Amino acid sequence: MASAFAPNAMPVTARQSTSLSAVAIAQIKELREATGAGMMDCKKVLIEFDGDVEAAADELRKKGLAKADKKASRIAAEGKIAMANADGKTVLVEVNCETDFVAKDDSFANFANQAAEAAASMNGEDVEALMASSVDGGSLEDVRAALVSKIGENIQVRRVAARGGSDTTTGAYVHMQRIGVLVEIEGGTPELCTDVAMHVAAMNPAYATKEDVPADDVEKERAILTAQVADSGKPEEIIQKMVEGRLNKFLSENCLVSQQYVKTNDRTVGKLLEENGAKMIGFTRIAVGEGIEKKEDDFAAEVAAMAAGN
Repeated sequence: MASAFAPNAMPVTARQSTSLSAVAIAQIKELREATGAGMMDCKKVLIEFDGDVEAAADELRKKGLAKADKKASRIAAEGKIAMANADGKTVLVEVNCETDFVAKDDSFANFANQAAEAAASMNGEDVEALMASSVDGGSLEDVRAALVSKIGENIQVRRVAARGGSDTTTGAYVHMQRIGVLVEIEGGTPELCTDVAMHVAAMNPAYATKEDVPADDVEKERAILTAQVADSGKPEEIIQKMVEGRLNKFLSENCLVSQQYVKTNDRTVGKLLEENGAKMIGFTRIAVGEGIEKKEDDFAAEVAAMAAGN
């Protein structure tokens, strides 16, 4: 009798692993658009649930991936810059959020300061390494994801800037939590660095010294200035002197050490350093949200890369 019902029986089989080829690309895209989760997270959970998009979405939500990662597609151009010091090194960390309201939140500020402290204790400026660093028994990324879930906004550690070492002097200035400047000098004091950093925050020079100006930039400016006086009717040698004079003015206005020190306006920054037995090495200036554009995902390229590694 048992054999008579065999054609209609549902055989019990072991659950089989599903590969990328069996999980349709459309399913991955559907799940990703519904949850905002990462490509690899979507792939893994779809394989686990044999291509069931609804079940996979529920699993992502249970894991908290959908809630945190969904917000990652939203623009986070607000935020703050945090500063920390360790072993002669000074670091700035830019942490972004979506609104100015959250940027002023104590929990957000505490996270930014925590990120800066962690950055000061590591080597380099790699954000991925920073996010993997150990904090409070977990990783900094764990702390970030928890904060995203708590606050409900996209929060990202965007970049790290670091300067200094055992042989140099560093200092920093952060203006209104939105503009951060690191200054590194030979000799001098951290307080002198801070004074110079305040000047950089206000005046935004393009270069530290004339020697830092790329040759291509000098030639480009020289060509522009030459074109401006080419029809003046003056002799060639006079034109050349005019161009060089204007070029020197351009360099003086755009190089930190040649600018008038904004705090006193009675000497150049270079003279200020000289009077304090210091020499300029360089500076780094960052501002919250500068250059941020919404990322456009190339879904086809991501799928191709994932398939190649499958």
